[in-house]
Amino acid sequence: MIKASGIHHIAIMADDIKKHIAFFSDVLGCRLSAIFDMHGVPGGLHAFMHLNDHSYFSIVELPEAANVPIELGVTHAGTGAGVSAPGTMQHLAFRVDNVDELIAMRDRIRTKGVNVIGPLDHGMCHSIYFAGPDNMALEVACPGVEMDAAQWVDPSVLEKAGISPEEAENYMHPDDYAGEKGAVAQPAYDATKPHMPYPEEIYQKMLETPDDVIIAAGSYAEAPVKTEN
Repeated sequence: MIKASGIHHIAIMADDIKKHIAFFSDVLGCRLSAIFDMHGVPGGLHAFMHLNDHSYFSIVELPEAANVPIELGVTHAGTGAGVSAPGTMQHLAFRVDNVDELIAMRDRIRTKGVNVIGPLDHGMCHSIYFAGPDNMALEVACPGVEMDAAQWVDPSVLEKAGISPEEAENYMHPDDYAGEKGAVAQPAYDATKPHMPYPEEIYQKMLETPDDVIIAAGSYAEAPVKTEN
């Protein structure tokens, strides 16, 4: 079945990329794996902090970011219980494998002078909570009991969310799809679907442009630093 299998990277905006790199390297032990001029974005810097060989924490610095104010309750939630605008990141949880590692992570963070709450037992995970640069609400969690949908999909909460039993059944069993070897054409523009907020005329031209042309124009496959092999 073709489906998303994990997170390759989550990107956070910064007005000072060094501040973020220092925090996630020193406090969380994430190795700086890459930093380069952001592909196709003039003035942008892009860094990747290693979590494991399959996923990264990414930081983006754009010159305009310094002019955008942080507003708790709008741009940022600030805590796991806080509100922020729809589509924004409410909080970010990193993973460790077990409670012993979670306690060790709490120790590491505290040795850096950062306050940490927990671990709290949520059944399906155990979690510690702390703050990151620029009012980020951060968590480290480890697995708890297995999330069996029969126990963890609450009918009363489905009702609160406006999800019918039939819809829930579909959501718990997505359609099986094996792909079509790239043969599916770009669908016609549908205003009811999500769209990237490019200028309308440019966006429509992008959608009309063949995939191979977009790929050739927008790909940056070479590493920024040349090395001798």
